[in-house]
Amino acid sequence: MGLFEDVVVNAKSAVDVVGKKAGKFVDVSKLRINAADINNEISRKFEELGRAVYEAAKDGSDTSNAVSEHSAEINDLYDQLNAVNAQLASARERLICKNCGNENVQGATYCSKCGAKLTE
Repeated sequence: MGLFEDVVVNAKSAVDVVGKKAGKFVDVSKLRINAADINNEISRKFEELGRAVYEAAKDGSDTSNAVSEHSAEINDLYDQLNAVNAQLASARERLICKNCGNENVQGATYCSKCGAKLTE
């Protein structure tokens, strides 16, 4: 029975590893979908901004209020996108360069694209 028990223990540990990998894959997929949704929202906000500026220019009215409101919303969305991208890089065990945005392998000291020093 010793051999059978070893096989069962090894099978259980293999199932645990596969389960963890599958869970990690699901997490990464959810983060990618979230990032895509935020990118779509950013595009929509830019379109709204362009439409508002066009309408204001057509009417001869001031565009500064529309520009500042839409810009604040777009900046918030970019902050959300950066947070999701940081979570995605962490889930993929990557470091994002604060200088150029390039993904680097975990443990790298300098960015492989721009050479900037990386911090965890």
